[in-house]
Amino acid sequence: MLKEFRDFIMTGNVVDLAVAVILAGAVGLVVTGFTNDMIMPLVGHFTGGMDFADLKYVLDPAVIGLDGEVAKPENAIMYGRWINALINLVIVGFVLFLIVKAYAKVRAKKEEAPAPPPGPSEIDLLMEIRDELRKK
Repeated sequence: MLKEFRDFIMTGNVVDLAVAVILAGAVGLVVTGFTNDMIMPLVGHFTGGMDFADLKYVLDPAVIGLDGEVAKPENAIMYGRWINALINLVIVGFVLFLIVKAYAKVRAKKEEAPAPPPGPSEIDLLMEIRDELRKK
């Protein structure tokens, strides 16, 4: 059973899937950093300094006690974070689309059918006929 499991893990599909998952995680981190650190500040600049991550709809405001401590935290729908997540999703999807498109292009070049081997030349055929005639 252990040998079967090892054979299964070592098949190309499982290894390819593991590599894909690790790369997708890394691409996700890069895109999240790109979105949060480069795209959203630009969007915030053109929207009057607003940060999408701070956008929210407050359902229940925070209750502050007499001592200045928060007695009950704010209850809010953080739709700005959701907008950031949507932008991340679109960018990750586009990057993965480009990667898959490039991979398919490279794979198509590799899978082009090689030219069939050239057949025997006229001289080879004549020599073969000559040899057959000599045998008779």
